[in-house]
Amino acid sequence: MREVSGRCHLVYALAPDGTSAREANDLLNEYVADRSRGLAVWHDHFIGEHGGTVVLEVRDEQEEARLRDPGPLEGWQLSSHPLTFSLTAVGFSAQTSLTLEGYRDVTLDELASAETDDPRYWWRQRQ
Repeated sequence: MREVSGRCHLVYALAPDGTSAREANDLLNEYVADRSRGLAVWHDHFIGEHGGTVVLEVRDEQEEARLRDPGPLEGWQLSSHPLTFSLTAVGFSAQTSLTLEGYRDVTLDELASAETDDPRYWWRQRQ
């Protein structure tokens, strides 16, 4: 039995043709909410082609095995990809900062302070 090296995995999920946006969103959210799949670090939904992507921090063999179980996404086109540098949720956040700062010379705090009051920016309402 091999040892699981804890790391984040990106799961890419496309719903079958004929799946409504609402149904696809609900099913992806159900997948994300299942705590047995690991620590849900990040997720988002697609516009146009229904589906989404999830980043899960996988910490043990049981969580890793759940990556192969589609659960509520049965019949979807699924792929899972272990990430190189995002070993933990904290590492995923650090990789976000490294990318912004190293490739665009800007911090997340600088971007946040420069944002307008667009009503679509739901995250501003959570502050």
